[in-house]
Amino acid sequence: MLIFGTIGILRRYIPLGSATLAALRGAIGTVSILLWLLIRKKKPDGAAIRRNFLLLLLSGACIGANWIFLFEAYGHTTIAVATLCYYMAPIFALLGASLLFRDKLSLPDLVCVVIALFGMVCVSGVFGGGGGTGDPLGVVFGLAAALLYSAVVLMNRKIKDISAFDQTLLQLAIAAVVVAPYALLTESIPEGALTLPVILAVLAVGVVQTGFAYGLYFYSLGSLETRTVALFSYLDPAVAVLCSVLILAEPAGWQEILGVLCILGSTFLAESVKKRSA
Repeated sequence: MLIFGTIGILRRYIPLGSATLAALRGAIGTVSILLWLLIRKKKPDGAAIRRNFLLLLLSGACIGANWIFLFEAYGHTTIAVATLCYYMAPIFALLGASLLFRDKLSLPDLVCVVIALFGMVCVSGVFGGGGGTGDPLGVVFGLAAALLYSAVVLMNRKIKDISAFDQTLLQLAIAAVVVAPYALLTESIPEGALTLPVILAVLAVGVVQTGFAYGLYFYSLGSLETRTVALFSYLDPAVAVLCSVLILAEPAGWQEILGVLCILGSTFLAESVKKRSA
C-alpha cells in the first residue's frame, strides 16, 4: 500500500497518454515478475493457470481498464483527490463481498468504514478551504477505477491453488495485451518525450510499483480477510495525500490533515478491535 501510494508522483512527470502508460506498466511488470521467477528457477504452473484462466482473463482486463481511468483521474484533479476517490474500491469490495459471499460486517467494521469515508470527504475539499477537487471529471474517473478494482479483489477470492507470482504474471500480461490495442489506436508518443528521466520513471512504475508491489499485494490476499485488506488499503490514499502536499506542493488545508488522521485512525482502530476480539 505504501508503494502504491507513490505512483501519482511519477505519473506527474511522465508525458505519456494514460493508455500508453498503462500498457507499458503491464508489459514491464510482466517481464519483471518473469525474470524473478527465472532467477528463482521456478516455472509458471501451467495447470493452475488453465484452471483459473477465465477469472485471470477477466481480472486482468479489469486491471488494465482500471489503470487507464486512474491515470486519467490524475490528469484531471489533484493526486490526493484522485487517489481518495479511487479508494472507494474497499467500500465497493466490502459491499460486494457481503452480497456475493455473505461476509458479515461487524459494528466496529462499519464504524471504521464510516470514519474512513468521512476522511475521504475531508480530503476531497467538499468542506472548502483547501485545494478543491479540480475538474469533476477527475472524480468520475477515480470512481470508475475504484469500481473496476473492487471487481478484481472479488474475483481474486475465487482464484484458487495458484501462486501469487503466477497469478500476478498472468493478470499483468493480460492487462498489457488488452490495453495495448486501445493505446495504439487512440494515443501517440509525443516527439522528444522519451528522455532518460522519463524512461527511468516508466521503468520504476513497471518494476517497483507494479511487478514488485502487485506480487506482495496478491500474496497477502491469500491469507487475509476481505475486510482486513480493505481497511489496510486506506494507507495508500494517506500516503498519496502526504506526497501530494509535501513533494508536489499541491494545495492543502485543515480538511486534508483531518482526512489523513481519520483514514489512518480507522485502520489502526479496526486492527486493534480485531486483536482484542481474537
